[in-house]
Amino acid sequence: MGIHKSYAVFGLGRYGRAVATELVNSGAEVLAVDFDETIVNSAISEIPFCKCADITDAEIIKQLGIANVDVVIVAMANNLEASVMAVMLCKEVGVKTVIVKCANEMHRKILSKVGADKVVFPENESGVRLAKNLLSSGFVDMIELSDDVSLIELDIKTEWIGKTLIELSLRKKYGINVIAIRMNHGVETDIDPTVKLDSSMKLIVIANRSKLRKLK
Repeated sequence: MGIHKSYAVFGLGRYGRAVATELVNSGAEVLAVDFDETIVNSAISEIPFCKCADITDAEIIKQLGIANVDVVIVAMANNLEASVMAVMLCKEVGVKTVIVKCANEMHRKILSKVGADKVVFPENESGVRLAKNLLSSGFVDMIELSDDVSLIELDIKTEWIGKTLIELSLRKKYGINVIAIRMNHGVETDIDPTVKLDSSMKLIVIANRSKLRKLK
């Protein structure tokens, strides 16, 4: 994912507004939608494309052109019914990735069953962090350790498949330190640098964010 993707954010509470604003500030194309016209009017200075609409209405989803959006973030954790309807309608029109904020574990199970690709708990993941993860192409997750350094989980790039960590020399080329490999449903910290990487693996690394562009 990245700024060249298009995004829609449903729900402009604190979380949804933070996601949408961070995406907009990074140059991404964002459509923000909320039921409340007052909220929409207050957000339009930060998020140019804001609409007041009922996203539980199938016809509205079509009129908004949600079928053409790459990623939808449903940020209405306090309204399970609306969240469920939004997820289902987005999937029906073909949205590839639907991310939903939820209130508890039971809601997570329900939202996953109706098609949500990722369910986030706001106490564990801030709106800004979610936006940064979406904008970081190839990054599965990113946690800021300081102003300059991040802990990142990233996919194996196509050109890395079949090569070893020794051959790739990631520290020299990209300034990143591999601290673990996620593989076979577990995390291996005792890394064998001679093992050939495959597409099912994910690397967990520590990197200076100023050098992350080299990975994209």
